Amino acid sequence: MYELTDVTKVYNSSKKKVTALNGVTLTIPNGQMVAIQGPTGGGKSTLLQMLGALDRPTSGDVVLGDSLLSKLGDSKLAAIRAKEVGFVFQGFNLIPTLTAQENVETALAPLGGSGSERRSRAQAALEKVGLGDRLNHLPAELSGGQQQRVAIARALVKNPDVLLADEPTGSLDEETRDEIMDLLEGFWREDGLTLIIVTHDSAVAKRAERRLLIKNGKVTEVLITA
Repeated sequence: MYELTDVTKVYNSSKKKVTALNGVTLTIPNGQMVAIQGPTGGGKSTLLQMLGALDRPTSGDVVLGDSLLSKLGDSKLAAIRAKEVGFVFQGFNLIPTLTAQENVETALAPLGGSGSERRSRAQAALEKVGLGDRLNHLPAELSGGQQQRVAIARALVKNPDVLLADEPTGSLDEETRDEIMDLLEGFWREDGLTLIIVTHDSAVAKRAERRLLIKNGKVTEVLITA
């Protein structure tokens, strides 16, 4: 479970201060699927960074399970990212010189284990996203949808509790978008993940069981009607 209490994030530039999050108080139960929407510059990416242990607030507390993320040191935050949180991005963030299998294996490197174990787990993860026949393909040899499937396999191969997706379908056509969302939603239902998606696409947001709007650093609930 996530618990955010009065979370504020202020960035200082040479000219002015920018308040990206402004007193956000929020609880996200385990296993919930949440969509976060809002205008550009409204605080979506900053909120996702807090949830992903990528940054600390200027003030307030961010708790994931038993961990007070806002007060942990860099090494402990890195350990949480390595074990508990998976990330999927719009730009896929695959290493172009590595094969699909090798890209997935990179998520397991911080966890140790033998090379054969990592290869086996990576292969199984790629088979789970329908790419068992693309293990040795480089990213440039894959379509956008296939690259995003590799990225999803990389995020899920370590069996995280939380999957954070930042515009995961933003660069895909509608048909591929729906395929990727079917895949993510399927993993959410089967594995009991906490799935949090930042999106500009209302068709994506409407698939979530809970929707949040963030604007000017403040979060509000979106009423979902049948």
